[in-house]
Amino acid sequence: MNILNILLMGQPAQGQNPYQGFIMLLLIVVVFYFFMIRPQMKRQKDLRKFREALQKGDKVITTGGIYGRIDSIKDNYIMVEVDTNVKIKIDKSAILKDSSDIESK
Repeated sequence: MNILNILLMGQPAQGQNPYQGFIMLLLIVVVFYFFMIRPQMKRQKDLRKFREALQKGDKVITTGGIYGRIDSIKDNYIMVEVDTNVKIKIDKSAILKDSSDIESK
């Protein structure tokens, strides 16, 4: 197939609206935005607010599945007490959620 045939295949047929293809593409972009991109942005915003609101004594779960209680908070990391006198240093971005949300359900 040569380039001319490929270009002619993209042309609308006689009597067809030339903007129909553009409108369909625009509709697909809008659907992707409202069903995929926007909810993901909302989840990221909620998680960022949660991480900023962490306080000493909060129960948390890390991305690695470690349950613990916050012992101290620094700029980029959090000290989490996982057992009596056992503390680990965890990056703030590794904190997922509050474990009390799960325990209450």
